[in-house]
Amino acid sequence: MTMPYETVRDQLLDAALDHVPFDGWSSACFDAAITDTGLDRTVAEAACPRGAVDLALAFHQRGDAIMLKRLEETDLNALKYRDRVALAVRYRLEAVSGPNEREAVRRGLTLFALPHLAAEGARAVWNTCDQIWTALGDTSDDFNWYSKRAILSGVYSSTLLFWMGDDSEGNSASWTFLARRIDDVMLIEKVKAQVNGNPLLKPFLIGPSWLSKQIRAPARAPRVDLPGMLRPKS
Repeated sequence: MTMPYETVRDQLLDAALDHVPFDGWSSACFDAAITDTGLDRTVAEAACPRGAVDLALAFHQRGDAIMLKRLEETDLNALKYRDRVALAVRYRLEAVSGPNEREAVRRGLTLFALPHLAAEGARAVWNTCDQIWTALGDTSDDFNWYSKRAILSGVYSSTLLFWMGDDSEGNSASWTFLARRIDDVMLIEKVKAQVNGNPLLKPFLIGPSWLSKQIRAPARAPRVDLPGMLRPKS
């Protein structure tokens, strides 16, 4: 019986993680994974048409899945909203904290820094942040949908880079860094609220406010990019 492509990718990814620290997400790594699993090359290439690039993206998606599972198993009700966001980012980083996994992340940063793959890397980070907000119950469907994910993408990316070089006990320095970044975001939101509540500034905000309300979040159908849409005229 033919294996589903997801199963094939999982097997290849498990094997590839032993080779990524030495070969990176490269054709040599992909070839070694095929050899280790004993899979037919045609089947492997059908499941991963772009070879190691698809395995690197599958690795990122696996980390997202681990994070979401931990969030589902955690009682978030007792936490402040800012702490829920921070915990989600921490769970995401801890999902790839093993020695080989950490190096796989490092190699992934190098891979997706290449000009022709930069959009893939940005999309992967955006999707991670989208899943975090969705898991935390975000219901925004206007410009806030985009701004929340854009801001969290910056927080996640900067914390990831700090975490990669963190050798503190239990990565405590990374979690302190993350808390500061969340504090910065909350400060921005506080300033925005003060500006919106200032009657002297309201006349200047009519246009931007109207425009932001016309922007809609993309439909929740399977999404492969970051489309937006304007509300249809009534």
